[in-house]
Amino acid sequence: MWQTALVSTRGLRERVRDELIGEIKDAARRQLAERGAAGLSVRAVTRELGMASSAVYRYFPSRDALLTALIVDAYEGVGEAARRAESKIARERHLDRWLTVFRAVREWARSHPHEYALIYGSPVPGYAAPDDTAAPASDVALLLAEIALDAAAGNGRTDGSLPAESGGVSDALAADIEALKSTFPSVAPPDLAEALARTPTSAILHVIDAWTMLFGAVSFELFGHYRRVIDARGDNLERLARKAAAPLGLH
Repeated sequence: MWQTALVSTRGLRERVRDELIGEIKDAARRQLAERGAAGLSVRAVTRELGMASSAVYRYFPSRDALLTALIVDAYEGVGEAARRAESKIARERHLDRWLTVFRAVREWARSHPHEYALIYGSPVPGYAAPDDTAAPASDVALLLAEIALDAAAGNGRTDGSLPAESGGVSDALAADIEALKSTFPSVAPPDLAEALARTPTSAILHVIDAWTMLFGAVSFELFGHYRRVIDARGDNLERLARKAAAPLGLH
């Protein structure tokens, strides 16, 4: 009986803790909208919530700790939105899955502009992202890689590798990709990490090109760089998605 009561008490404490952390993050996100990431202040969050600063510092001992939590949430948010949308498409429809990821990222960014700006806008002065942001930051790029590898297998490349471009790459760029491959086991599931390790350098660059096109176009839209240049921004992103898909054999 007492064990059941103890478990119940722990469960209640965890729920209260989670709710409090959620309230702190929500207040911090409101600050992002009003002041930007550089203006985020733990003390200001405590004042808004009417809490003692010691209560907030128990969960977030510094502004950087709170900022990191918001950054991880934002990366996870856009990644989950992309995966949720992509999961609704039949596995063999590789191009449709690819296009869906591009659309889902844009939709999430338009719905969460301040969180998007936190992760893809101007760097926050004095802040350096810790290693635990690497895995969530990689999620969309890894999803694009998964789709490309599925398409490669569907196109008869039984080794699971992606097609390489004929022009090759510079030695310096090749060294960058080899260094990147060493990080895959820490951010990707084992099967995907192994498949990417077998993938030619230039093929990895195709996926990086796609990732760049996706977030570059979305950033241009959100930060006003397409103003008086392109109004049909969704159509333009679709065009870029198809352009990025072609070298990877997604037809």
